[in-house]
Amino acid sequence: MESVRPPFRFLDSPWFWALAFSSMALVATALVAPKYAVRQQQIEGRFLGRQQAAIERSRRAAGLPPVDLSEEARERNVAQPRRIVPLWTLSAAAAVAAIGSGIMLRREWRSSQ
Repeated sequence: MESVRPPFRFLDSPWFWALAFSSMALVATALVAPKYAVRQQQIEGRFLGRQQAAIERSRRAAGLPPVDLSEEARERNVAQPRRIVPLWTLSAAAAVAAIGSGIMLRREWRSSQ
């Protein structure tokens, strides 16, 4: 007796959904990248300012002479030219997930035939 194998259905495969969602993550990062850069620059600028203020507070607590932070202020792009949290890391992870799930989906599809 020969067993009849049901036809392969892409929508039933978890690899298809992993490929779909990781592809959408790549599209989303491409769409959000310009706004992310502006917002991240603001967040990181505030972080660097709070960090300098904390250093100044600890200097004063240690009895060192105070330093005027406004005199030491630098342009944000000079102080931190690159982002602390770059967007390419998320894009790279989504790309690796898309490639891996695409390979696994193809492998699953070929083994079902």
